[in-house]
Amino acid sequence: MAVRIGVLALQGNVREHVAALTAAGAEGVPVRRASELAAVDGIVLPGGESTTMSKLLDTFELLEPLRARLRDGLPAYGSCAGMILLADEILDGRPDQHQLGGLDVVVRRNAFGRQVDSFETDLDFTGLIGGPVHAVFIRAPWVEKTGGDVEVLASVPDVTSAGADAGEAAGRAVAIRQGPVLATSFHPELTGDRRVHALFVDMVRAAG
Repeated sequence: MAVRIGVLALQGNVREHVAALTAAGAEGVPVRRASELAAVDGIVLPGGESTTMSKLLDTFELLEPLRARLRDGLPAYGSCAGMILLADEILDGRPDQHQLGGLDVVVRRNAFGRQVDSFETDLDFTGLIGGPVHAVFIRAPWVEKTGGDVEVLASVPDVTSAGADAGEAAGRAVAIRQGPVLATSFHPELTGDRRVHALFVDMVRAAG
């Protein structure tokens, strides 16, 4: 089944996500207007700066339409800043920052940027075949707490694939799913590995 998946095109790696979705068998399209949002079967919220994206959602009059569609069950995938926007609660966020909701989690904003510098490592990822996922973390969040309906798909290992001690990041959840909503702390659109995007495309097809 052909599906059209939007990529929120206000900031971040929009072209990379569109290319990854296309490679995974979907029609990837940028979304900047409510009319474009209304025409998609799923939405990707890319990395970027979560507070800036929050303000731009207001500026482009997308905040309430997107919240409404998420409440109605629109499948969504958030990477890095996208994970922050989808979380019900964030730590270290700005008091005026808007949340879209959809994930019953507590997320710490910029956790990796403050505590263990941006880095890369391999992750065991539940539900994906073909071995570990190589994950790129850039000033990324991590998940501090999950609700009962949230499935943890990947966590940071105690020792990274480069042999470094992961320190305080060890064991932190960095890929999660709750129903039709998927989120990762890392950026699969930057590595050429399309399996996370293919998983989301399958989720969108299943929801249709």
